[in-house]
Amino acid sequence: MNIKIGKSSLDGKIHIISSKSDVHRILIAAALADEETEVCFRGWSEDIEATADCLAACGAKIERLPDGARVSPISRGGQSVVLDCGESGSTLRFLLPVVAALEFQAEVVGRGRLPQRPIDVLLDEMRKNGSVVTGNYLPVVLSGQLRGGVYTLPGNISSQFITGLLFALPLLAQDSEIRLTTRVESKGYIDMTLDTLGKFGIRIEEKESGYFIRGAQKYRSPRHIEAEGDWSSAAFWLAVGAVGNRITCAGLQACSLQKDREIITLMERFGAKIERRDNEITVSGGELSGIEIDASQVPDLVPILCVVAAMAKGVTRIYNAERLRIKESDRLQAMADGLKRIGVQAEERADGILIYGGLQGKEDMPVIDVYGDHRIVMSFAIGGTTIEGGLMLEGAEAVNKSYPSFFAEFVGLGGVADVV
Repeated sequence: MNIKIGKSSLDGKIHIISSKSDVHRILIAAALADEETEVCFRGWSEDIEATADCLAACGAKIERLPDGARVSPISRGGQSVVLDCGESGSTLRFLLPVVAALEFQAEVVGRGRLPQRPIDVLLDEMRKNGSVVTGNYLPVVLSGQLRGGVYTLPGNISSQFITGLLFALPLLAQDSEIRLTTRVESKGYIDMTLDTLGKFGIRIEEKESGYFIRGAQKYRSPRHIEAEGDWSSAAFWLAVGAVGNRITCAGLQACSLQKDREIITLMERFGAKIERRDNEITVSGGELSGIEIDASQVPDLVPILCVVAAMAKGVTRIYNAERLRIKESDRLQAMADGLKRIGVQAEERADGILIYGGLQGKEDMPVIDVYGDHRIVMSFAIGGTTIEGGLMLEGAEAVNKSYPSFFAEFVGLGGVADVV
């Protein structure tokens, strides 16, 4: 699906969809619990459906509701299952240790770039602790019983490996320890996992070297739980305000453990105007100037930050973002390519990108290859609102991975998005 984005001014209030990261975690915990849980959230997406479908394949009952899902837990393990993770890295990395802990005989598959994304570090540690694993990349086949013990991982490859183990290891009879050999990146996502586990009665001891996990714990359902609003999705709308509009985002928790709440500080540093009240944030445009951004804890924000940087005066440097090369696309390369197509000078670096602000636009409508990446779609949709003549997004259906209602909400705020 190709969508033409026209120059436009967006204005109004939007109620932010629920955090995809939070929903993944809650659904998994609910499927491991002792009784039924009603999970309240806004916005099903392909990634959330992948997690729900995999849990259902393992025997959980997932009943879709208008405002979320009712989850009846997995009753037993041990049988043979096929788990299709779609293109969801969270689904894959969270569930690999979980299905091994429950002793499923599992064939695990995926699509898009997911089979290229690294999981060998996690699989090696699982092998050392009882799992029988065929393959280092998707598809893989799991069998055998995961055991408690010591799991040694680097902290700078994927916090999702650590989250998957934190879900699985409390289920085992033995105590376990996760030892981290490097500084943790994206630690906020691990903190979110610990918070969810705590709500389901699981206790994890954080240590200087990693985490200690007591074995033979039981997941206790809170019966009803509500997912937080998503700061990652809010970032696109807040950026709309920063580049010269006025947008209010409702349904966000200022005290959230989501590291992407840092978008507010970053917008202020660029020069946008921020108003805070209750669970609402309003952003309006100011005189934007380039800044330096350490992306190690907020990698998902980088694509939209690149677009804001393109509108700012001076140079913006984004660094510590090398992990973006193994996402749904090589996001550093994809953003550099797209920015050049709209007339912005951008230089890729090994771990980041340098952007020379001052968007000029081009006479001919630029065509943006989004590389099948939902965050590239949404970022350039926002960028297109500032370009005389607009731009064309090729493959805009990629947005369904995380935010199927994005374009409807975009148009509702005054944006121009025409399917061609």
